[in-house]
Amino acid sequence: MSKGVLFSVISSVLFATLYFYSTLLVPLNGEEIFGWRTLLTIPFLTVFIWRSNQWQHVHVWAQRMRQRPLLIVGALATSAFLGVQLWLFMWAPLHGRALQVSLGYFLLPLTMLLTGRIVYKERLSRWQNLAAICAAFGVANELVQVGSFSWETMLVAFGYPGYFVLRQKIGSNNLGGLWFDMALLLPAGVWFVYAGTVGFAGIDDHAALYLLIPLLGILSAAALIFYMVASQTLSLSLFGLLGYVEPVLLVFVALLLGEQIKSHEWLTYIPIWMAVFLLIIEGSLSVYSKADRRS
Repeated sequence: MSKGVLFSVISSVLFATLYFYSTLLVPLNGEEIFGWRTLLTIPFLTVFIWRSNQWQHVHVWAQRMRQRPLLIVGALATSAFLGVQLWLFMWAPLHGRALQVSLGYFLLPLTMLLTGRIVYKERLSRWQNLAAICAAFGVANELVQVGSFSWETMLVAFGYPGYFVLRQKIGSNNLGGLWFDMALLLPAGVWFVYAGTVGFAGIDDHAALYLLIPLLGILSAAALIFYMVASQTLSLSLFGLLGYVEPVLLVFVALLLGEQIKSHEWLTYIPIWMAVFLLIIEGSLSVYSKADRRS
């Protein structure tokens, strides 16, 4: 479990870095950034899967789809789920919808936890129950302050649980499934880059993009890899609770970009930070207990 927790935290750090990184890619718009992110994630993801001797997952999933063509529909659905989330993550900060998306990420761990309890009958430990209570209090305050749910909020909060449940249902909850999810997005990625304001040829007018765009692919691939490996290692409930690390880090990114936490928002962030701290305590106790038993 400690390995899964570590991978989840690393993925959150990388996603927060990616959130800030998008502001460095001017004059690319959100759709173009999504397009480049899609095109460049595949090669880095392919190298990682090949070097880690996990290419059999891609091969097995391809064979399963050939034997059962109905699985292709499931693969297209999971790819669409993921693609919309990747697009929204890059689009929202550039279109004044970051608050709505952030609320979705605040709600996401609770909807993941609820999904784990309802769909998979998972049970929470005492520490996880305390963390869930703290987080729920923070989310409730945020909901009161915002007043309603936007489509962006609902898409994040309920889209990801649906994505993970569907992946488990069709048996693509591995790096092979992730590879196909990204590969099926390539046509959309090509279109968004080609139809964008800069396009392929326009990069010559912005020399810095020759370095920034490949780094976008590295960050994106690494974040997705750690995220998916963590999702395979942890229970859905614990994986969902660890999802609170990412919105907390996004707050720090917002502060770095000059935004400020308003007085009424502290009742949102402090309980969520407490929830993360409780999970850290549980993870530390688990590691200590295992080390004590080995000795």
